[in-house]
Amino acid sequence: MILTVTLNTALDITYRVRSLRPHAAHRVSAVTERPGGKGLNVARVLSALGHDVTVTGFTGGTTGRVVQEQLTATPGVVDALVPVAGATRRTIAVVDERSGDTTQLNEPGPAITPGEWSAFQEVYRELLATAAAVALCGSLPPGVPVGAYAGLVRTARAAGVPVLLDTGGEPLRRAVAARPDLIKPNADELAELTGSHEPVRATRDARRRGARTVVASLGAEGLLAATPEGHWHAVPPSRLRGNPTGAGDSAVAGLLSGLVERLPWPDRLARAVALSAATVAAPAAGEFDRGTYDRLLGQVAVTPEASAA
Repeated sequence: MILTVTLNTALDITYRVRSLRPHAAHRVSAVTERPGGKGLNVARVLSALGHDVTVTGFTGGTTGRVVQEQLTATPGVVDALVPVAGATRRTIAVVDERSGDTTQLNEPGPAITPGEWSAFQEVYRELLATAAAVALCGSLPPGVPVGAYAGLVRTARAAGVPVLLDTGGEPLRRAVAARPDLIKPNADELAELTGSHEPVRATRDARRRGARTVVASLGAEGLLAATPEGHWHAVPPSRLRGNPTGAGDSAVAGLLSGLVERLPWPDRLARAVALSAATVAAPAAGEFDRGTYDRLLGQVAVTPEASAA
């Protein structure tokens, strides 16, 4: 079983409009809803790849009930979300069909009480007992300590469970010092962590700060990986237009599935890049297009990078 943690779960709503114009009324051509938040997106992709996944984090209110009802219908995904008094947030993606661009609106999450945070930590410790790997994903809702991920990383390491961290800002900075097995920042998060806008230098610096492996998302330029076994750059064969929401989460799913399957790093990176690109091509946030994934998997270029001095 793979465990994913989403402390700030969401209901992802995608609107499609012919052309998005400021200060104008729009007729929506299609609406889709999916359980969201980074870890739930990761879980859905892992399930589609054939892995058993348990999801935990927080859920509350009417929106939270919708999220849980839809999770129940997802094969291979077990719901271990912890109930809270506040309401689960919504995220709105508006897709401009003419340009292919997406505008994202993210609500804040519910305020978490100390008692709710303690209840979650107990559930987390219990779930780690049967986990092959764990992913800690996304932002922290109000009330959760900024050092929360650092503590969750230490708990996973004490249980002997490999841990992947996908977050940014101060939670990332604090958690890196707890020595996660893998972090997957995007270019902006990596620059904020290290102070360097040069990705190769920044990935090396992030490893020196405590991360065993760093895989940086570079958008259309693919993934840059710095690992104990070597350094690689994985690039898709072409740039796809579409909705990028969830593309990084699909990359996390590719990396996690490759870890538990013990794939060589180049194969893990090729899978992650192909899944990320196939998510951009999908009509709804947090999904991936299977045909695009199958087509791109063998076309991703993975080349060794010279390791730094």
